[in-house]
Amino acid sequence: MYVDAGAASDEDLMLRYAAGQAVAFDALYRRHKGGIYRYFLRQLRDRSLAEELFQDVWLNLINARGRYRVQAKFTTWLYALAHNRLMDHYRRRRGVVAISFAAPEDEERSDTPEPAAAESEQPERRLEAQRQLARLIALVENLPMAQREAFLLHEEGGLGIDEIAEATGVNRETAKSRLRYAVAKLKAGMGDCL
Repeated sequence: MYVDAGAASDEDLMLRYAAGQAVAFDALYRRHKGGIYRYFLRQLRDRSLAEELFQDVWLNLINARGRYRVQAKFTTWLYALAHNRLMDHYRRRRGVVAISFAAPEDEERSDTPEPAAAESEQPERRLEAQRQLARLIALVENLPMAQREAFLLHEEGGLGIDEIAEATGVNRETAKSRLRYAVAKLKAGMGDCL
């Protein structure tokens, strides 16, 4: 059976998958695999561990498909699964946290955000854009864990304040503060570059 992924909402696709349409899962996976993987990679800075947790989230989704009910945006639910899996990992490691926005050195370039540059731009402009990106990555890496997570959920997952709060299990004001402080620190650190 064909599923028009472009026309169907995430919630509709998940309901279709719960009803037995495996192609709906394929559409959801294609839509969200990059964001979920980058969320883990940038939080953990360990490719093999990020892949392990990434797979766990999709297995959790598969196992929960029969219990899925539309109570929030699908992305909120999906990133809550990711957040919970990440917290489980941290609990098992008893508080050892190695979080980073920067991609590991051996990561393929396609997973690393690059500044868009027109062909007509001078090499100096591209070099400056790369320096600014490296500066932003370092600033994100140095954010406190809760602020970094709020920022990554917003940027990678496209989640709003209420969805970040729901995904991380905090109240709206806490999520709002975490994101606001993260953005303020990033703007201050970037200075006149923004």
